[in-house]
Amino acid sequence: MNHYGIIPEHNDLSKMGLGNVENAFWNLNPSELTEETIIHGLGVLSSTGALAIDTGDFTGRSPKDRYIVEDDITRDHVWWGDINIKFDADKFDRLYNRVCAYLTGRDVYVKDAAVCDHPKHRMNVRVVTELAWSSLFIDNMFLRLSREEKEIFTPEWSLVCVSGFMADPEIDGTRQGNFAMLNFTRKIAMVGGTGYTGEMKKGIFSVLNFVLPHFKGILPMHCSANVGKNGDTAIFFGLSGTGKTTLSSDPDRMLIGDDEHGWTDDGVFNFEGGCYAKCIDLTEEEEPEIYRAIKFGALLENVTFKEGTSEVDYTDSSKTENTRVSYPIHHIDDAVSPSRGEVPENVFFLTADAFGVLPPISKLTPEQASYHFISGYTAKVAGTEEGVVEPQSAFSACFGAPFMPLHPGKYAEMLAERIKKHNTKIWLINTGWSGGDYGEGSRIKLRFTRAMISAALEGKLDDVEFDTHEVFGLAMPKSCPDVPSEILSPKNTWQDKSAYDSKANVLATKFINNFKKFEDGVSEGIRNAAPKVRENA
Repeated sequence: MNHYGIIPEHNDLSKMGLGNVENAFWNLNPSELTEETIIHGLGVLSSTGALAIDTGDFTGRSPKDRYIVEDDITRDHVWWGDINIKFDADKFDRLYNRVCAYLTGRDVYVKDAAVCDHPKHRMNVRVVTELAWSSLFIDNMFLRLSREEKEIFTPEWSLVCVSGFMADPEIDGTRQGNFAMLNFTRKIAMVGGTGYTGEMKKGIFSVLNFVLPHFKGILPMHCSANVGKNGDTAIFFGLSGTGKTTLSSDPDRMLIGDDEHGWTDDGVFNFEGGCYAKCIDLTEEEEPEIYRAIKFGALLENVTFKEGTSEVDYTDSSKTENTRVSYPIHHIDDAVSPSRGEVPENVFFLTADAFGVLPPISKLTPEQASYHFISGYTAKVAGTEEGVVEPQSAFSACFGAPFMPLHPGKYAEMLAERIKKHNTKIWLINTGWSGGDYGEGSRIKLRFTRAMISAALEGKLDDVEFDTHEVFGLAMPKSCPDVPSEILSPKNTWQDKSAYDSKANVLATKFINNFKKFEDGVSEGIRNAAPKVRENA
């Protein structure tokens, strides 16, 4: 076996069962990984210098093909079901051996990195990938190490990604050819049959979502975070498409991170060293920080180019609505280093409500915060997925159910404890529709959302009057600087008030039905925070 790059003292891949690979390219830098990708015909440079690649058949995660090995560590603690799917330890071992055999005689790229930007909680991860651009993604997204750290590196976890290997369901026990698996006893994450890079990132995120609360008492969060000039920290929970990355990349605040964080007694820390932003309809005017971060070293996924040029056409969704870019966090000018902040003063739950029912901003009680955190609501709109022809509600517990191995009530309990201890303010932000549902109303303008969040952060909503939403019981400010007061109460924006009442009842019923599976594990106060369907609406 030949070795290239910065090689650690403990460089024996045979311990991972990979002693028979042809060449192991160790810790290549972004320039080398970009060159490798282009030489092999697997990517091209865009006009800004970013590397553009296609991830193949999969342009997003495949949650139905995510497995956790049942063992002594996980058996009595994982919330098993359709999200956390059990996998037999012996079957994992056999599949892993088949993956190792597949890599025999092939080149691999080895990236030694870390996660958790906190000196007490840092975790070393060795990542072995079949493709150079997969290794570039890891270099962008995980914590980058110094030369000295790489030379003495010892991994705690290993991640193996074989995009070209397809499992055989009859032999391997998978649902289909692609898979993403976690083995907590062997401390191995394994991804196969898919080129979508997000599977690697979310695999390690899932590891942390089990290890940190279960063993260290740290709340892991699917959220972005930033810090103001006065040192005040804000965090933003939200599912894909709600504006989590966009709203945390604020020109007036410094970015801690855009997706994954932990909340400890001494504050908030970023799990990652980069950002993974959606690109669809990206413009410099609306999202200047993200737009300018797409330069050499960044990795664009599944984008197209304007005809006859190497300029990306961000409006083109012909390959997928989920066009993406990863880049190291230092591509954002105002990113803080290290990626940490004080205990949050404000927490924002982001939802893109396509029903046009929820207020653009409302203040939550601790019980309402727990209810909406466990619910994790947003909506899918027509065209984003095959078969979606009208708005559909989407509930993802803790705003990240596919990555949460424990019962959602555990994470909600930890959040509630921190909210009460630190008197943190909780806000629900609707970045979706107003004046009607999707197709009738219009999406709430980004500048208004930014103004509402700024007002909350600056304490400008502390002394204003609030109305109470008739169905959801949410406290809605009657005024907000730089925002038209008529949009603050969603019913006022609908011409047909009775149609609004009916739609509010429809959404409330969806909330109530979704929450039934959590009721036994929460307090009466949280259950009472549910919306109330109005009889005569």
